[in-house]
Amino acid sequence: MTIRANRRVALGLGTVATAGTVLGAGASASAAPRPRRPATASEAASRVAATYAQESARAGGAWRGYVSVADASGAPLVAVADEADARIEAYSVNKVAVATAVLDKVDRGLLTLAQRVDVTASIVVPGGDGIFSLDGAYPSSVTLGHALAALLTVSDDTAVRLCGLVCPAAELNQILVAKGFPNTQVQPVANPNRFFLGTSTPRETHDLLRALVAGTLLSVSSTAFLLGLLRSPIAFTDGVRREMSSAQRARIATKAGWFGDARHEAGVIFDAAGAAVLTYALFADGQADADNFGATHPAVRARARMGRGFLAAVDGLGGAGPVHRAAERRPSNGG
Repeated sequence: MTIRANRRVALGLGTVATAGTVLGAGASASAAPRPRRPATASEAASRVAATYAQESARAGGAWRGYVSVADASGAPLVAVADEADARIEAYSVNKVAVATAVLDKVDRGLLTLAQRVDVTASIVVPGGDGIFSLDGAYPSSVTLGHALAALLTVSDDTAVRLCGLVCPAAELNQILVAKGFPNTQVQPVANPNRFFLGTSTPRETHDLLRALVAGTLLSVSSTAFLLGLLRSPIAFTDGVRREMSSAQRARIATKAGWFGDARHEAGVIFDAAGAAVLTYALFADGQADADNFGATHPAVRARARMGRGFLAAVDGLGGAGPVHRAAERRPSNGG
C-alpha cells in the first residue's frame, strides 16, 4: 500500500482521486458504483493518471511515461509525466522514427514508395521478428512501401535494414534532429547502412506522435500512409488494443517495442470522428518473466488494462486538430 500511495503522490494525483478509487481501498470492486464518464479533458486526465498509477504499480518494475489528453483548445493537458525526459533504449518503438525519416525523403522527392529494395540472404535477420525471415527465397525485392508496411505492422527486423539501404544512420539522425528530436536517435554501427534502433525519451516519442497527427511532421500523403499502418488491424494487438473491439482498435494508432526485459508501447487514441484525443508513450522494464514476449507478460497485461481505462476516460470527449479517418476495412474470404 505504501508503494502505491507514494507513486500516486509522485505522479501528481493529489486530491484528484481518493485512495479508495485509485487503490481500491475501502470497498470491493463489485460494490463500487460505476464511475461517471469524464465530461472534461481535466477529468479525463485525472482518470488516466489514476489508471496509469494503479496498473504500473501492479505490474512492478520500472516505468517511465508521458501521456496527454487534448483539451478544448487542442493543447495537450498532461496526465502522466513519469521520468518523461529519461533517455532510454526505445527498441522497436523507434521504428516510427525510422519510418518518419524515410518518408521525409519521400516528401522531398528523394525516394518513392514504389521503388524497389533488394532482399538478399545477407540482409535478412535470422530468427528475427516479422515475415522476411520466414520467406526462404532470396534474393528477391520488394517496394519501399512494402518494407515500411512490414516495419510498422509486424515489426519486421529485416525491414529496419531495408530502410537503412535508402536512409543511412547518419542521415536518419540528422533528419530527426532537424525535426526537433535530438534524443530520438538510432545507434550507428560500422556499416553506415545499418544501425541499432537507439534511444528516445517518453516526452520526445509523445511529441513526435503529436506532430504526426497535427500534420507538421510529414506531408498529408505520408501522414496518412504512416497512420494507416499504425491503425491497421494487424498492428500490435497484445498491449493497449488487446481488450477492445475491432472498431475500438481502429481508433488507435500504436507501435510496441520489446527486447530483453523491456516492454514499450506508444500511440494515439482518436475520437469517433478521427481527431486525436489522447497520446501515450509507455516505457517499462524490470518486470518478472523477462523471457515471456507474449500477452501474459506483466507489463503487457498492464498496458492492456491501461488501454481500456484510457479509452473509457476519453470516450465522451472530442479530439482536436486534423481529422484522420480510419481506412475502410473490407474483410475477404479469398476469391
